[in-house]
Amino acid sequence: MRARGHHGFTLLEVLVALVIVGTALGAGLRAVGSLTSNSAGLRASMMATWSAENRLVQIRLGKEFPEVGKRNFPCAQGDLSLICEEEVLTSPNPQLRRIEVSVFDAERPERRIVKLVQLVLRPSRS
Repeated sequence: MRARGHHGFTLLEVLVALVIVGTALGAGLRAVGSLTSNSAGLRASMMATWSAENRLVQIRLGKEFPEVGKRNFPCAQGDLSLICEEEVLTSPNPQLRRIEVSVFDAERPERRIVKLVQLVLRPSRS
């Protein structure tokens, strides 16, 4: 009589395969979670930059020469609540003002997302 060959996998082989698949799935889930977290941060950074740029463009187009000082105002973008802080500083040249616009997360005001700086020339008198 011929001895029959064994077909199938042993319990040990199945357990090793499960450990390998489980490790790969765990690493995949961590990678997806990291991508999701990075995506939210990039979105917030982009929208905060838009808010700061909007204010600086408004100053430029309005040919404003803002007074020296600091002020805060809401500058939400979409569903993201943001707070803009505009600080106007003097420069060595009296014809220029330095404007710094910082954007903060309204839910965590200690977290500055972006800061943009621009120099503004005093409008000429006609």
